[in-house]
Amino acid sequence: MIDICGKNITSRTAIVEGAIYLKYSVIKLIKDKKIPKGDVLEAARLAGTLAAKRTPELIPFCHPIPIEFIDIRFFLKKDKVVITATVKARARTGVEMEALMAASMAALTVYDMCKPVDKDMVISDIRLIKKTGGKSGTYVRM
Repeated sequence: MIDICGKNITSRTAIVEGAIYLKYSVIKLIKDKKIPKGDVLEAARLAGTLAAKRTPELIPFCHPIPIEFIDIRFFLKKDKVVITATVKARARTGVEMEALMAASMAALTVYDMCKPVDKDMVISDIRLIKKTGGKSGTYVRM
């Protein structure tokens, strides 16, 4: 782990977006809550939230961060579910990894829940959209 003792505690935010591509018929099943394993989006929201909180247990050099806010949203399109994860904390280091972990685990959970009805799913486009706080300031993907 790097030494962050000399860094100031600042408000940190990271927003990550990702997608899982599915058949339209499966998107409809998700929307209608008719996937055999249960409510896909609620399971994915819970899994993403838990994953963000456990990031330092899974990524060896991540610092434990006192996360103060996690929001995971889903946008159903005709061929994909877009996932947006927002994580906030007041800390000495950023929350990008926590947001990346949240979006990734949410996508993996959608995959797990839907695999009985779609074998062609693709998880893609997981990327940092915006981060604020810290010495490097604000970053916004163009």
